[in-house]
Amino acid sequence: MTDRRRPVLAAAEQAADSLELFRGVSARLRRLVPFESAVWTAADPETGMITAPMLVENLGSGEGCAAYWRSELLEENVLPFRDLARAAVPAAALRAATGDLPARSARFRRLLAGQGVHDELRVVLRVGDRPWGLVSLFRTGDAFLPQETALLADLSRPLAGRLRTLARPPASTRGTDSPAPGLILFDESGEAMSANDEARHHLARLPDGPSFPTPLGLRLPIWVIGTALQARAIADGRDRGNARVRIRTTDGHWLTCHASPLSGPGGGPGPVALVIEPATPADLAVLVADAYGLSARELQITQLTARGLSTAEIAAALFISPHTVRDHLKAIFAKTDVSTRGALVARLFTDHYWPALPEPTRLSKSRAADGD
Repeated sequence: MTDRRRPVLAAAEQAADSLELFRGVSARLRRLVPFESAVWTAADPETGMITAPMLVENLGSGEGCAAYWRSELLEENVLPFRDLARAAVPAAALRAATGDLPARSARFRRLLAGQGVHDELRVVLRVGDRPWGLVSLFRTGDAFLPQETALLADLSRPLAGRLRTLARPPASTRGTDSPAPGLILFDESGEAMSANDEARHHLARLPDGPSFPTPLGLRLPIWVIGTALQARAIADGRDRGNARVRIRTTDGHWLTCHASPLSGPGGGPGPVALVIEPATPADLAVLVADAYGLSARELQITQLTARGLSTAEIAAALFISPHTVRDHLKAIFAKTDVSTRGALVARLFTDHYWPALPEPTRLSKSRAADGD
């Protein structure tokens, strides 16, 4: 570890939750890479979408925050997070990327320039191809230097690793008392036009963060608005991703928020329907696997172990050798900090109320590519 990284990583290790991590790391990082304002947000590792918590520092009104993410998803921009998440280097500065012509980015033309921002430095906090956080730093004076960008890139993996640890679901108490899905409809302009009582119930359980008033008398958090915007971006052909995000509630449970555009008259653009509901067992399985860093194969073996299968039976079910199963179990024990099968089941299925599924959990193509 370099001397420059040490105070930043120390702040991350001392944090009790993700929001505390953002605050502590931001304060330490500002001494190394000066900036006037910033956005720090957690990301859903499966879809890369913004989720709770989010820390916005010195960036104007709440409406400006919504406009920032609307531009990110719906306009032609330089360095969108979805591209940076897949880049060889997960950090980049706007002026350096545009040859000192930042107005090539709609985000700069419409939003940042008017707020006196001279340059923006972005980094995706990721472990492998799994993004756990997104960061934007804004500077009103000089441009960010290459060595400053390199420092942020160097911090990406260790900070993501700490966010991954903090994302592990705590031991649950009981399930939610309102399992019914909530529904919110957004019109073509992105304005919320109707919502059922279940949606209001679920929204009341979400943590504090940037939120925006609506004609319905509801304040919608940026994570919900972002999901609706993502659905519109996919419909417009700007993204091939998934308008789906998991959000942790204030009582420690998880909700899934997913949206899709509906057709209007004559097949034109219609409203966006957004459903918010308790996370399914499959969602929770993948979430816990992500948080512990389990590969696709390790998740399958963990599920089969919880169903009581022996090493030989697991090997037969997955068409691999018993020796390979034992190697995977050894890696699983190390990642989850247990030493026996019983402790593994207690850690993942009892501590987190993660039910054993009848079949191995569905996985994204990138996870399945992990192989044996």
